[in-house]
Amino acid sequence: MKRIVLGLTIVAALAAASMPLMAHHSFAAEFDSTKQVKLTGTVTKIDWTNPHVWFYLDVKGEDGKIINWGFEMGPPHLLQGSGWTRTTMKIGDTVNVQGSMAKNGSKRVNARNVTTPDGKRMGAASSEGVTP
Repeated sequence: MKRIVLGLTIVAALAAASMPLMAHHSFAAEFDSTKQVKLTGTVTKIDWTNPHVWFYLDVKGEDGKIINWGFEMGPPHLLQGSGWTRTTMKIGDTVNVQGSMAKNGSKRVNARNVTTPDGKRMGAASSEGVTP
């Protein structure tokens, strides 16, 4: 019996070790809550995956040039719990986003809330810990 338990433990450990590890980070490691931004743009891509959902918008800059921004939201299960589905936001939709800029100055934002084309303001399960 001990051999069976030991064998199963080894198999489970090997299976766990072979799975890809997803790096996770704290909000403060990557984003600056003092640098708030409000942007409007057209959805170009949506990655509905763990550990965070990401979506991308083409946003027109002050100079008229289009810049593609990336927006991090919470994990799919938290978003689903607050009413999101994979089809809440679609490629080509124009949405408004409020959130916190990346510390490194890149065009990335931790989204706090998203206003959908129908005017519904939805929380983005932000890791910032602020309620929308």
